[in-house]
Amino acid sequence: MNSTFYFHPQRFKIRAMPAGVFACIGFFLLPANIAWSAEKITTPRWNPTPVIGHPAGGEKWVADRMGDCIGWPLFGFRQMNSNRCSSVQLSQPVTDSTKTLFLWNGRAPIDQTQFEKADTRITLHQPTKPNGTAIVICPGGGYGGLVTGAEGHGIAKWLGGHGITGIVLEYRLPKGRPYVPLLDAQRTLRTVRTHAKAWGVHPDRIGIMGFSAGGHLAATAGTHFDHGTPAATDPVNRVSCRPNFTILVYPVITMGPLGHAGSRRNLLGNDPSDELVDYFSNEKQVTVDTPPTFLAHALDDKPVPPENSRMLQRELKRQKIPVQYLQLPRGGHGLNGYKGPMWDAWQRESIKWLSQQKLLTP
Repeated sequence: MNSTFYFHPQRFKIRAMPAGVFACIGFFLLPANIAWSAEKITTPRWNPTPVIGHPAGGEKWVADRMGDCIGWPLFGFRQMNSNRCSSVQLSQPVTDSTKTLFLWNGRAPIDQTQFEKADTRITLHQPTKPNGTAIVICPGGGYGGLVTGAEGHGIAKWLGGHGITGIVLEYRLPKGRPYVPLLDAQRTLRTVRTHAKAWGVHPDRIGIMGFSAGGHLAATAGTHFDHGTPAATDPVNRVSCRPNFTILVYPVITMGPLGHAGSRRNLLGNDPSDELVDYFSNEKQVTVDTPPTFLAHALDDKPVPPENSRMLQRELKRQKIPVQYLQLPRGGHGLNGYKGPMWDAWQRESIKWLSQQKLLTP
C-alpha cells in the first residue's frame, strides 16, 4: 500500500467557568497544580537526553513541557483528548531486560581497507513477551552527537511495550569519514540476524528506524546492503544486512541542497565529490529491492524540510515499494520535544503500519 496520511488533531475545547467559582477553585487548587506541573516537568515521558546544537534539545523542551502541563486548574481550561502528558497505549507492560554488546572487538573499519582502534556499542532491549520482530534504532544528532534518550532507549522501551525487540545503535560519529556509521548499521543488522534464534527474533522480521540524521543512516542502510558472504570466516559476515523494513521519523534523506547542511558536513566533510554526495543521497539509491518504508515528518520542520521525506516517497512509489507517509501539520524538528499529539500520532500510526505488515503477531 502506498499512501499519504494527514493528521488533524482536535482543537482545544474551552471550559467556561463563572468568575467566582473559578477564583475559589483556582485558589484551593493552586498548590496542587504547581506540584503536579513540577512533577511533569521533572519526570519526562522518555527521559530525553538533549545534545548541544541539536534542533530539538534543551531549553525549548523544558518550556514546552511547562506550557503543556501547567494548564487547566489554574487557568480554567484544558485540552480534550489530546494526551499531551501521557504516552500512547501499549499492548503489554513496559518491562524488558537489557544487554550491552560491542560490534568490532576493538578493531573497527573506517572503510573497506582501513581500521581504527575503536568499538561500537549496541544495547539489546528484550521485551517480556517478544513477538519475533526486532528494530535497530538509530538516534539523531546531526552526525555530530547522539540523542540516545528520547530517540534511543526511550523508543526501545516503547517498542518493548508492543512485544518488539529494540536494539539501540550508538554508531560512531563520522567526522568526515562517510562510511563509518553505515558500516556500524550494517554490522548491527547482521548481528541481530546471526543471533535471531537466541534473541527470539525471526530473521526475516528485522527492521531499522531512525530520527533526523539517524533517519538518514536508517535510510542509507535500506538502500545500501548486501546479502552476506557465505564463505566468510566471521559468521556474522555470512548473513544479509538488508533490513526487512524501515521507519524514518523527520529524516534527513538527501545530501543535496534540501538536506541538512550540518549533517552533510559532519558525514561527508567540507568539500565532498559529486559522486559521494549522490551515493549518500538516498532518493537516488532506491531500487526494486529497497524495503517497505514508513515516513513521518512535520510540515513546519525548518532544519530538515519535509521535502526530504516526500522525495523518498516519490522514488519508492516509482519502484512500486510499499510506503506510507504521515504528514504532520506542525511540531517542527523533534516534534515539540518528543511529546504531545504529533509525537503520539507517528507512534500510533507506525504501530498500525507494522500491524498491517503482519509484524506484530508471533
